[in-house]
Amino acid sequence: MEKYAVGLMSGTSLDGIDAALVKIMGSGEKTKVELIDFTNEKLPEDIKDEIRSCCLVDKSNVELVCSLNFKLGYLFAEAVKGVCRKAGFELDRLDFIGSHGQTVFHIPRGYGNFVKSTLQIGEPAVIAYETGCTVVSNFRTMDMAAGGEGAPLVPYTEYLLYRGDRNRALQNIGGIGNVTVLPANCGLDDMYAFDTGPGNMIIDEVVKRLKGLTYDKDGSFAAEGEVNEQLLKELMNIPYIKAAPPKTTGRELFGSQFVDELLIKWGHLRDVDLIATVTAFTAHSIAENYRSFVFPKHKIDEVILGGGGSYNNTLVAMLKKLLPECRVLIQEDLGYSSDAKEAIAFAVLANETLNGNAGNVIGATGAVERVILGNITPGKNYFRRK
Repeated sequence: MEKYAVGLMSGTSLDGIDAALVKIMGSGEKTKVELIDFTNEKLPEDIKDEIRSCCLVDKSNVELVCSLNFKLGYLFAEAVKGVCRKAGFELDRLDFIGSHGQTVFHIPRGYGNFVKSTLQIGEPAVIAYETGCTVVSNFRTMDMAAGGEGAPLVPYTEYLLYRGDRNRALQNIGGIGNVTVLPANCGLDDMYAFDTGPGNMIIDEVVKRLKGLTYDKDGSFAAEGEVNEQLLKELMNIPYIKAAPPKTTGRELFGSQFVDELLIKWGHLRDVDLIATVTAFTAHSIAENYRSFVFPKHKIDEVILGGGGSYNNTLVAMLKKLLPECRVLIQEDLGYSSDAKEAIAFAVLANETLNGNAGNVIGATGAVERVILGNITPGKNYFRRK
């Protein structure tokens, strides 16, 4: 039986709310997905500033988190309406929404008095009320309750949609970089995934500070610069890069405070050289993780890039040079959309939840068992659709 859903994703890069309208047939290993339409709703600058403040221990407070939770709920609801409007699709035909929410803090491993935990905001009750549609949200927490790190969660959907007769590495380059390894003809227990380190997050923040722009379009600034090898070596010595999986990271490590310290020490470099070097850091951190934790297990035939970083031509060229033994592709080479990939994933995960199927991968998150992910917030259509 076919279902219509919208998947929502607002990632650590803060480049907007991705909304993917999809048709889903079946569930589990019989899942088939068709992308109907996609939009990216840009976040207002004041909302971006509030999100950044929420992610910083010295600037965040409960009043800010409380208010922003609802503000984002309204923005997510508008994104659902927007993609349906663009597609000419009536909102009341929608069966459900899968919303990842906006991560404001993530503690994959406890320290001091702080237990492992995670917080994604974007109130699902607001989305459900504004759209009249049932919402599945808060996907990470059940995996963490089961001993996992709560991320990455996209690997299960990649298993459903991308497995085949080749050894594939699916490398997402959003704010953070993460890889899913799909050995040829693999079963669910054969695959694994982890965060490789920074994706676009540091690049975007440096470009914002130095050039007043939101990102390095096509990697043009990086292409003009020269990589500072001393700085690159220092960045590659950050302990996270060499840490063994399972591992996850985010804005708490590679956010604005990271760039503050970077500019204090290395701000004397030419703008384009600094941008080129942090771009190289993303590329080298990906390649280093492959050489340390992937290639010893599998010879990778194809590396398939997704996320905003796949449109950074300089970054892609660096990866091709660093991984000559692999065929490096982007999602569009396979007829998919790099932009829509993660939003589609959360529509698929929501479908699994509503069908009572587990949605995590033990080899990705480190959980002790597979569990059903997410909280269900009924909309007006909930009982009608059951």
